[in-house]
Amino acid sequence: MKHFGVLLLTILVVLLPLTVGAQEIKDYSKTIAVFKSSPQVQPFFKNCYGYAVFPTVGKAALVVGGAYGEGQVYRGGKVTGTAKLVHASFGLQLGGKAFSEIVFFQDKRAYEEFISGEFEFDAKMSAVAVTAGAQAQAGTSGKSASTTAGPKTGTQAETTYKSGMATFVHAKGGLMAELAVGGQKFSFKPL
Repeated sequence: MKHFGVLLLTILVVLLPLTVGAQEIKDYSKTIAVFKSSPQVQPFFKNCYGYAVFPTVGKAALVVGGAYGEGQVYRGGKVTGTAKLVHASFGLQLGGKAFSEIVFFQDKRAYEEFISGEFEFDAKMSAVAVTAGAQAQAGTSGKSASTTAGPKTGTQAETTYKSGMATFVHAKGGLMAELAVGGQKFSFKPL
């Protein structure tokens, strides 16, 4: 397991700078505006209890993959703390990419679960892309695939809360091929 950590760290150090622009890392207002411009995401802003936003998540992989991002958690439109996202995966994968991610909390229970310290999405939890792209997933709940044609076309798949949370991603750049299994882990630090 120690070798896995060293390999993952090496991959992140080498490939992550290629995918993450330093000036973009903590621009929360621009990232929130991008998500608010998507008709698919707008209802979640109006009806959620809170959300966590990660302006830039960098992901890199060479068989073993990893991703990292820092964000803020909001409740009632006000920042309540900071969060870190760590993703690990293993499988057929190569490349690097950067994306923004937002996680909506449907109610107080989901918000409290997320900020409880160490929250984790399992392999069956998926995110919906709000920009042009395609994605597929296979988890313990079965296989699925989705495509999107961009935020202004209105052709995105309908999304609802799953276990009190809904996740959306916005691709920023990079190139990655992957057929891998992994999960995201979040940590929270109150202000």
